[in-house]
Amino acid sequence: MKLVAGVDIGNSTTEVAIADFDDNLKFVVSSMVKTTGIKGTTDNVAGVLIALKEACDSIHMSVDKLHTICINEATPVIGDVAMETITETIITESTMIGHNPDTPGGIGVGIGRTVFLDELEYLHSNDDVICIIPKSVDFETAAKKLNEAFKKNIEITGAVIQGDDGVIISNRLDKKIPIVDEVAYIDKVPIGMLAAVEVAAPGKTIKVLSNPYGLATVFKLSPDETKHIIPISRALIGNRSAVVIRTPEGDVKERVIPAGKLILMGTKQKKVGVEEGSSSIMNSLSEVWPLKDVSGEAGTNVGGMIERVRQVMGELTDQNIENIKIQDILAVDTFIPQKVQGGLAGEFALENAVALAAMVKTSKLPMETIAKKLQAETNVQVLIGGVEANMAVLGALTTPGSDKPLVILDIGGGSTDSAYINKNGEVKSIHHAGAGEMVTMLIKSELGLEDYNLAEDIKKNALAKVESLFNIRYEDGSVCFFQQPLDASLFARNVIVKEDEMLPVPTKHSIEKIRVVRREAKKKVFVTNVIRALKDIAPNNDLRSIDFVVLVGGSALDFEIPEMISDELSHYGVVCGSGNIRGTEGPRNAVATGLVISYYNSLRGKEI
Repeated sequence: MKLVAGVDIGNSTTEVAIADFDDNLKFVVSSMVKTTGIKGTTDNVAGVLIALKEACDSIHMSVDKLHTICINEATPVIGDVAMETITETIITESTMIGHNPDTPGGIGVGIGRTVFLDELEYLHSNDDVICIIPKSVDFETAAKKLNEAFKKNIEITGAVIQGDDGVIISNRLDKKIPIVDEVAYIDKVPIGMLAAVEVAAPGKTIKVLSNPYGLATVFKLSPDETKHIIPISRALIGNRSAVVIRTPEGDVKERVIPAGKLILMGTKQKKVGVEEGSSSIMNSLSEVWPLKDVSGEAGTNVGGMIERVRQVMGELTDQNIENIKIQDILAVDTFIPQKVQGGLAGEFALENAVALAAMVKTSKLPMETIAKKLQAETNVQVLIGGVEANMAVLGALTTPGSDKPLVILDIGGGSTDSAYINKNGEVKSIHHAGAGEMVTMLIKSELGLEDYNLAEDIKKNALAKVESLFNIRYEDGSVCFFQQPLDASLFARNVIVKEDEMLPVPTKHSIEKIRVVRREAKKKVFVTNVIRALKDIAPNNDLRSIDFVVLVGGSALDFEIPEMISDELSHYGVVCGSGNIRGTEGPRNAVATGLVISYYNSLRGKEI
């Protein structure tokens, strides 16, 4: 047996295809593992060895018995090494909280100066006060002291509590007042300052403190001061309860780190402000295309992001930073949760932002280093194959029913690669920044999730609501019943439905909100990049000149993406579907398969 392995090192996965060259080309085994390290670096070798061993073990042979290993040209492009959300950062050092605890007490709006619970017995004034109650005071003691103060005609208009006893204390009071609880950083509340507490009725949201003019009325703010409190009022929108406290004079500071401007260098140079949004950035990109490099204004968020891209790539590829050029960017409008500075319970407000994915071109091929290291580890000849998109075309052509001319869309984790092959076998290909990992980042950021893997699960799986211990309702409205009861901890929770388990989604977002965020993230990245890619490679840049499109890569397995792309391309009369590489692999393994076929053709003197 003369066995040759094709190895596709991707951003997310490393795939292997092994074929026997003895008589005719015959594929015998495939494997796939998670990529180790960033694509195009020597860290990839560990993952390649695991994938090769896994494939060879299944046919009962050792890796060193392979005749040749063909690896993909994983550089000169490396996608999504530094996707960041670039936004204007406004930091207001004021003690203002927007809060939404599960157990507020009472109802209405209370305004007064802040005092500690222990101070109530010493008050004789008729001034309105807001009582501050630390967690060290139990609910019975707190209720007793408040009632005693009421009997002394002390005007307590509201309370702020560190624990979660809002309802319990409210039920024991002789006079109902709005109570906000679960305020973690109660020690940061300034005493003796004007404050307002608002609690809405169940099922409703606050109206006064979420309105900048409402805050201006309560705190007697000037027009200039009203402008500064807009981030606070935005943070409170949709909450059932809130506390806003005026900080001592001189304790309010504001610092602005501008989003900055991108400097796009291509056929000409153009500056575009990030705050103008993604459509303006992408329009400017098309005006200077093809892109040669990108830089950002010094001292701005986007300037820092671009420099970090160069530094990371310089370290990983042992290149001089000056030799690292950004070949493509993808800008997407999004929202990110920004921590409200001065907040007393870790509050966040959604802020408009632009997410950027950058694709980097280096001055030399780090794949040569990877090939040498892999050859030393395996004692097998290692060859660097052709451009990924070209190899993916060869792999895609093994899909039953496919033929030239053909367009492939290889939608991976970091980049969207596309290629067009005409009837004569001539191939035109292009790479664009942004794919699956950027979608995950958008979901993570817009839903305010801490766990990247959770965002990845939301991207890949359908959602459902657990309505009882014996049934769930999927996001599309369909109901599924179970003979055995579900785990009680899932009751009334939104869950991600995987093949063998249900994962609760630890956010207060509705299932509709999570679904909208997931689908919009996919449309912003995948549909945008698909249209860009097809326009770049289509004959005469006309999408209507394309007849057939085959989707390959991990994202083609997604339960929504092929349908989204097919719907979009149907406007242009394009037939689109997921590939089935070699009739067995589905949309996976296209590049690995293409590498083997390319090497086989070169030995036989064949053209594509």
